[in-house]
Amino acid sequence: MDSIVVIQKEVFYFMKGTVKFFHDQKNYGFIETEEMDEDVFFHVSELDTDSISEDTEVEFETEEGDRGPKAVDVEQV
Repeated sequence: MDSIVVIQKEVFYFMKGTVKFFHDQKNYGFIETEEMDEDVFFHVSELDTDSISEDTEVEFETEEGDRGPKAVDVEQV
């Protein structure tokens, strides 16, 4: 008897954007991109530094979060 194996694969997209908002005390922010209609959420734990300021250019990957897209592996350009 033949068996079928299904592998679920997550797809990540590498993007560029600008930090639109960052809340230092709550450790989260949003990135604005030209590719997406909505801003992308990120948490400080995904940054390559301890903090970041608004209007900073970044590169990142996205994955689907609980409330929409979220940025992972966020790096300053």
